[in-house]
This record gives sequence, C-alpha cells and structure tokens, in this order.
Amino acid sequence: MRMRLLAVLALAASLLSGCGYNQIQVNDEAVNASWSEVLNQYKRRADLIPNLVSVVQGYASHEKEVLTRVTEARANVAGLKATPELINDPAAFAKFQKAQSELGGALSRLLVVSENYPQLKADANFRDLQAQVEGTENRITVARNRYIKTVQEYNVSVRTFPNSVTASVMGWKTKANFTVEDEKAMSTPPAIKFDAPAPAAAASAAAK
Repeated sequence: MRMRLLAVLALAASLLSGCGYNQIQVNDEAVNASWSEVLNQYKRRADLIPNLVSVVQGYASHEKEVLTRVTEARANVAGLKATPELINDPAAFAKFQKAQSELGGALSRLLVVSENYPQLKADANFRDLQAQVEGTENRITVARNRYIKTVQEYNVSVRTFPNSVTASVMGWKTKANFTVEDEKAMSTPPAIKFDAPAPAAAASAAAK
C-alpha cells in the first residue's frame, strides 16, 4: 500500500513538472520578490523627498512652482495602492508607472534648480540628501531591470506550450511590465534659464 502511494505521488509530481506547473510557480515567486524590491526603492525615494524639499526651500523659497510640483507628484504616488495584485492589472500598473515617472521628472527639475544656488549646494544636509537620492535612483534602475527580466521569464512560461495549457486551466495570465514610452521625456530635466535684469533695475541694485 505504501509503495502504491509513493508511486502515485511520484506520478503526480512528474505530471505537474511536465505540464509546467512547478516552473510557473517558481517564476511567479521570482516576480513577486523583484516587485517587492522595486516598491522598496520607490518608497525610499519618496521618504527622502520631504527633507530634500525642506532644505531647498530654506535657500530657494521663491522656486515655488518646482517645489510644488515635487510635493504634488509625491502626493500622487502616495495616493496609489501599490499592492502585490497591481502587477496583474495592466491599467493600474500603467497608472502607477506614470505617477512614478512624473515624480522622477519633478525631482530631477528640483536638483537642476539647486545648481543655481551656491549656498544650497554647500549645505552639508543637502549634499547628503542629494547623494542619497542619486544612490536610490541607481537602485531603482537595478530593481526595475531585475523585475523586467523576471516578468519576461514568467510571461514566456505561461504563454509557451505545454505550460500555456496549465496556465489557461489555472487562470494564470501574463503580468504587466515596465515600458520606456514617454518615460525618458518625463525624466529629462528642463533647460533652466534666468532672464537678465533690466538695465534700470541693475543700476538700482548696483546703487544699493
């Protein structure tokens, strides 16, 4: 009896392996792990922004538009529910990606503006925060690349035969992935130009 049970279990394991069930499960876990890392790095960036905005505001308070955009972009990101199920909803995932891209673009603009304030650049807190932001952006890139790769592997595993049969029976579908459409444009810092003061204003300032 025991031998029969072992034989049945061995046959079941063989069938599951042959139909791709086990491999799909492995790939799914890899996607979940890489997605968690993406969220961790995005959260790290969001957590740095309030302190960065506060420091910049102390030296460049009149840059209200740039500061407001960063704050609003961060609020938009915070308003999204980044749950594990998000990667199974293409529309929600696209909305999430757009919000994160806009936040990255607003943050880039803030750092560009800071270049025009020598005292701000000399501030130790600002330099430390800037270094942390730059490091986090690198981590985000690494985490996103890893996620893209794991999703590609998962999607291939559920779309190729005979795995596709198992995936269809179990209701498993392809997962959403990152795209580069418009993201480069969103994250490209704008050209910052300051108008030269009028002659009269310059003369008045010199007299003072």
